[in-house]
Amino acid sequence: MLDYVYVGYWQVHGFLFREDPARYLTPDRGADREAGPPVLLIPGIYETWQFMRPVAAHLASAGHPVHVVQQLGYNRGTVQSMGRYVAEYLAAHDLTDVVLVAHSKGGLIGKYVMTQPDSGDRVRQLIAINSPFSGSIYANFFILPSIRAFSPGNKFLRTQLANIESNARITSIYSSFDPHIPRGSQLPGAENIQLPTMGHFRIIGDKRLLGVVDQSIADYGSSTG
Repeated sequence: MLDYVYVGYWQVHGFLFREDPARYLTPDRGADREAGPPVLLIPGIYETWQFMRPVAAHLASAGHPVHVVQQLGYNRGTVQSMGRYVAEYLAAHDLTDVVLVAHSKGGLIGKYVMTQPDSGDRVRQLIAINSPFSGSIYANFFILPSIRAFSPGNKFLRTQLANIESNARITSIYSSFDPHIPRGSQLPGAENIQLPTMGHFRIIGDKRLLGVVDQSIADYGSSTG
């Protein structure tokens, strides 16, 4: 119940108090802080970028220029069509060494972008939060194609799961209990991190998540030299 209260609050808050995402493009670097790599946020289905504002504010305060793709809207299109919007944004702004930070369906979109020849080289890593890489059995009970696409038997989803080439550049962070993804968000070959959080949505506002995101970005930079 608290999980749905959280998402309800942010959906209403984001609708009534819409922020200009441009404010996050100029990070707070401080007097002695180097600029961090650019970050691009990808929300989940039926979410706008506003839902991820706690993450945007935190990363901007940590010195990262934070980008959003407003064309995604409420992210109701297919993973492929939404992925093309992200790829077009990366190319239009000539962004490289980008960190994708994504929630739920956004993680599937992020991985798709990483596997495409025209956009994959622009992305250095993906940090996915409660993403249904293996699908969700509950998707089988929905009529809406946008939800049924998350069925574990979906051909596209299975093909993406079998494509492990980019998984070494992915950090999958997930709650200890996620009612939307009962099988969890573990991804073979990726860095998998479980947090003692409950729910599918509330993890976005958890300070422990923000700390793990920071550490994942820092560790990736040090490991690649």
